[in-house]
Amino acid sequence: MKIKIGLVEDNPNLARSLKENLSSFENVEVLFVASNGQEALQMLFSNIPDIILMDINMPVMNGIEATKRIKHQFPDIKIIMLTIFDDGDNLFNSILAGATGYLLKDENPGKILAAFEEAMEGGSPMTPVIATKSLQLIRGKNTNSEQKSNEFNLTKREIEILEFIAKGETYMQIADKIFVSPKTVRKHIENIYVKLQVHNKVDAVRLAINKKIV
Repeated sequence: MKIKIGLVEDNPNLARSLKENLSSFENVEVLFVASNGQEALQMLFSNIPDIILMDINMPVMNGIEATKRIKHQFPDIKIIMLTIFDDGDNLFNSILAGATGYLLKDENPGKILAAFEEAMEGGSPMTPVIATKSLQLIRGKNTNSEQKSNEFNLTKREIEILEFIAKGETYMQIADKIFVSPKTVRKHIENIYVKLQVHNKVDAVRLAINKKIV
């Protein structure tokens, strides 16, 4: 099955290049190209993609505001931010808005395709430098994590796994790093969902950031 994509980019040359490059992959179908967030919202009335590749700095409606509105109306759509900036505020606000991943615009088409596939499997793809900055940002905002985590009765292991999720790690990657089976990781994540009263990784990370758990 093809991964259906929406592109939201205000630079027409870059938008055209992205569409051409991504359309060259057999398992990708570009449903639409929009030049700003408002136009993207209008497109969604007739075209529902699996993933939206979203620029951040755009006229009329920027990518963060668009992400917030799209996730409210179409919660199943995965949104990957694509930007030339690795600004901490943009990263933090994108995660809070509901973004699934965050890539820099200098990623090659193959890496973007890999990010699509990871997102479809439930992952949170990020350019490595962004993943590192994301974790630093989260830790920098944490002034009282132990007290906050006790509010939800999270264990140290569950908090550790939440940090890995925030970095975009897959079940297998987390399992390798903490020396347990992927099945055990999945069980920990299920317990985290129950304790935080969420249903997916994005909501878990968003709540963990808001509550300064990680």
